[in-house]
Amino acid sequence: MLEQLIPARRQFPVDDPIFALNAEAQKRRAAGEDTLNATLGALADDAGKLVLLETVMELYRELTPMEVAPYAPIAGDPAFLRALVRRHWPKLEGFGTGCATPGGSGALALSVRNLLEPGMTLLTAGPYWGPYATLAGENGASVATAPFPEPGQPLDAEAWLRAGAAILERQKRLLVWLNEPCHNPTGRSLARADREALMTVLRQLSDRGPVTLLLDCAYLDYTADPGHVRAALDHYAELGEEGRVLVGASLSLSKALTLYGGRCGALVFPWVRDEALQAALATSCRGTFSNCPRAAQSLMVRLEKDGKRLESLHAEHRHWSGVLEARAQALDAALKGQGLPGAPWVGGFFISLKAADPNAVCARLKAQGVFVVPLPDGMRVGICALPAAQTSRFAKALASALKNA
Repeated sequence: MLEQLIPARRQFPVDDPIFALNAEAQKRRAAGEDTLNATLGALADDAGKLVLLETVMELYRELTPMEVAPYAPIAGDPAFLRALVRRHWPKLEGFGTGCATPGGSGALALSVRNLLEPGMTLLTAGPYWGPYATLAGENGASVATAPFPEPGQPLDAEAWLRAGAAILERQKRLLVWLNEPCHNPTGRSLARADREALMTVLRQLSDRGPVTLLLDCAYLDYTADPGHVRAALDHYAELGEEGRVLVGASLSLSKALTLYGGRCGALVFPWVRDEALQAALATSCRGTFSNCPRAAQSLMVRLEKDGKRLESLHAEHRHWSGVLEARAQALDAALKGQGLPGAPWVGGFFISLKAADPNAVCARLKAQGVFVVPLPDGMRVGICALPAAQTSRFAKALASALKNA
């Protein structure tokens, strides 16, 4: 190991754990093994080919050189920010305060940098997407959790209140990351009563210090019920309009437009215009990545103005949401057929399953050629890459792995 590398940076794995699992699965498949790879968060068809939304790809091919090559403004094209915010909250005229970021991950990272001091803790729902801890840690923060509701159970508002109060007591401010609706990794969403209970907790906590709720809106276009997504976003808008809690959003084009490699998204606070916050975000952009890619921003601006393309994109989203729903239903039935608990799903690319010893179970699954991502109390299964026809094999492998645990 190079002595030039400071000691605090010497303890990391060579590769991201999720990408490492994916690489192993691909290597074994290339060697002729019959593998089932449900690790990565990218939508694939039943043949394993990456899904690209044709409406988006057609529009991308129409971009002119001047819509692709020049630098975008440091904080992002205001027209892009407006279009992206209005895609989620159509009644808003502007984007409030915000900046373009390298996907949703960039937005999450900048929220820590600007809303917490080094050494502070953010609060999120558990289980959570593993890179949350990395994004927080790289910006000098740590992650604490309060429970996401189990299927059919209400939100544990008292647990959220205790967790938030403890953080506020220590650091006098609170940042909450909430990947909802279409939660990663459970595939479920909060009921309206759950959201109202959480909002009540956040209002109470705001009497003790500044509170920010940041919505991680990654998977909203892929759901069995678009109406519940619309209702949830409108509900959060009501909280944002009140002003007691600062409500923002991490928005991304990666999953929504299958522009994973476009690396474009935004950190926005649609219900507030604050010059100091805007300047801080712009400075963070300059000090980390400077400018985000112009092409994806240009595409979003074009898309907002093209009614026919918007209709076509909506139809593609509904088609692939139907595919995901069919996969989730097939998996639910296959698991129950093995005498295991089912896997309720509302939206997104994943479901999560419980296991007493997740690492051991995942290792036994790997031995059978089945790859999933371990969680602290179970595993994440990417139905985005799990064909319905393969769910029976998955359920049998899991039953065997659990039996031998």
